[in-house]
Amino acid sequence: MKTPYTEDQVKLARFAKALGHPARIKILEILSKQDCCYSSNIADEFPIALSTLSQHLKELKQAGLIQGEINPPFIKYCINKENWLIAKQLIDTFLSEKSVQKIICDG
Repeated sequence: MKTPYTEDQVKLARFAKALGHPARIKILEILSKQDCCYSSNIADEFPIALSTLSQHLKELKQAGLIQGEINPPFIKYCINKENWLIAKQLIDTFLSEKSVQKIICDG
């Protein structure tokens, strides 16, 4: 009988997908250096259209890695510390599992 995905596997996949673009990594780096940041300040750091930046922010927010506070016309984002710790734990566990270590060692 086939077993469904575990809750941790689903969460890890969601986090990994969100981390799968360099723009989203850069957004997280910017936010990790401060408590919060307005989307307009984040936009100043990127050579991409605002609509594209908005999509990247949406992806990170949907994954739970960031959270936003809307106070029109401003949107303030910050790292979701609770989910960030969960993502770190899941990634650490995944990368330290024996099966992954065997792949790395056996090449």
